[in-house]
Amino acid sequence: MKHLEIAKALNYLLPEAKFVLSGDTLEGLEWLDDRVLPTESKIVEAIEQIKAEEAQAETNKAQAKAAAEGKLAALGLTTDDLRALGL
Repeated sequence: MKHLEIAKALNYLLPEAKFVLSGDTLEGLEWLDDRVLPTESKIVEAIEQIKAEEAQAETNKAQAKAAAEGKLAALGLTTDDLRALGL
């Protein structure tokens, strides 16, 4: 696990969680929150869920861009035409 992945997972599971994390393992975690620390397996699951959601968001973004470019092409426009208009 990476430092940022652990921090994102903890905040995904418990928004606004209070903790200090040193290094890239849970051994470097100092839990300062009143709520119960999620298990390591829950944290790993959250990391995988976040990765899946981020990948889906990238796919959605690429599909939306392709759809927009297709609509522009149907109108006889390009992305350069939009840039020329300041859009």
